[in-house]
Amino acid sequence: MDIPADLKSFVNEYTRVDEDESVIDTLIFSAIEYLKNAGVEIEAHQESFLYKLAIGMLVTQWYEERKQNISTRDAAVMENGVQTIILQLK
Repeated sequence: MDIPADLKSFVNEYTRVDEDESVIDTLIFSAIEYLKNAGVEIEAHQESFLYKLAIGMLVTQWYEERKQNISTRDAAVMENGVQTIILQLK
């Protein structure tokens, strides 16, 4: 499975991470799977800005947690935002 070019471009701009391409790709695949497991119909929302935003938010959160630079409060705010988007995409 390839990452759509527009999604990858959006995530790269959203995260502002120029290095670690393989890590970012893995996180994108993981975010897609996360949304799918949460009940989001991926095929129905691939062009949705909310879908892309949710992936960007998840990738950013997981990337920052990997570096342990994100506070507990910031992580909770990000998770709440992603959950709100998931509910709208269902």
